[in-house]
Amino acid sequence: MRDPVYLKHRTGEFHPESHLRLEALYELLDEPEMLSLYDPLEPRKATRKEIEYVHSPDYYDTVKATSSRDVTYLDPDTATSRHSFEAALYAAGGVLAGIDLLLSDSKERVFALVRPPGHHAEKERGMGFCIFNNVAVGAAYAMERYSIRRVLIVDWDLHHGNGTQRSFYTDPRVLYFSTHQYPYYPGSGAAEETGHGEGEGYTVNVPLAPGMGDEEYCFIFEKILLPIAQMYKPQLLLVSAGFDAYHDDPLGGMRLTSSGFKRLTEVLKSIAESHADGKLLLALEGGYDLNGLRDCVKSVVESLSDVKTASTSHSGKQAAVHGQYERYIENVLSVQRRYWSCF
Repeated sequence: MRDPVYLKHRTGEFHPESHLRLEALYELLDEPEMLSLYDPLEPRKATRKEIEYVHSPDYYDTVKATSSRDVTYLDPDTATSRHSFEAALYAAGGVLAGIDLLLSDSKERVFALVRPPGHHAEKERGMGFCIFNNVAVGAAYAMERYSIRRVLIVDWDLHHGNGTQRSFYTDPRVLYFSTHQYPYYPGSGAAEETGHGEGEGYTVNVPLAPGMGDEEYCFIFEKILLPIAQMYKPQLLLVSAGFDAYHDDPLGGMRLTSSGFKRLTEVLKSIAESHADGKLLLALEGGYDLNGLRDCVKSVVESLSDVKTASTSHSGKQAAVHGQYERYIENVLSVQRRYWSCF
């Protein structure tokens, strides 16, 4: 999913969340080898009512008011221009259009290449480059419009999705699973943050020290995410697909490669196919090295399109991974054993 409206959101000449990110990705999609791998999809605007599934009326009005000014800062990191409100409505609406396609049985997989990103945006405020929480609005919409009762949100962005977590912290209809560099911006996402009230146990945080790469992430997805998903049996799988855990990203300290992201996507496909009739939607979040962003998105699109490449098997490396990062993984497992009998 792509649209020129997303390029109209301007954040300033030196801002890392630049329109150049999508220009690079749209150029990629126009390459001859890529054209056969996807069908172009049209986004739509989210309505005020749909945005208010997650955000407050006052905050909606605050963002709308930025349309009359050349530059507004919602927080020190989150800049808007005159077209940012429109782009943000289309970013959330692009996810909603994708969900409509998934749940009307016409599509099984959607990749919404939208901006501004969303997973940091909270009910009353935008932050961390995010204006409206696209994936959270999508999950709420799926529950409201289609009566979905088990949504799995997987957030592999380098940064913890504080806004998404808070949106559903008391709601057992949404299982939020996040891998993220910790401690790091925005400061949330400790393993002990597991939800509250009826939602307790439905937030799974995997905080990670810098330096993790393909093998470590794949170990986490296969040995923590996959068993939980098999018990939860999601009806819909949404992904906050940030690529700032890429090894050359200027804002991160992880070591993932494009091949690693493809392997993570394969795990997500298997979960969706086993429990959600294949219904899988990815929405772009971070990723600020343009070459890395391009390569990673290409790998993910290839996976979503079932393009066969070299084997992604990594058997035999798991023991070494577990030994090196045992203290991080065991901390997560010690918390999650309270809620999931698979551990």
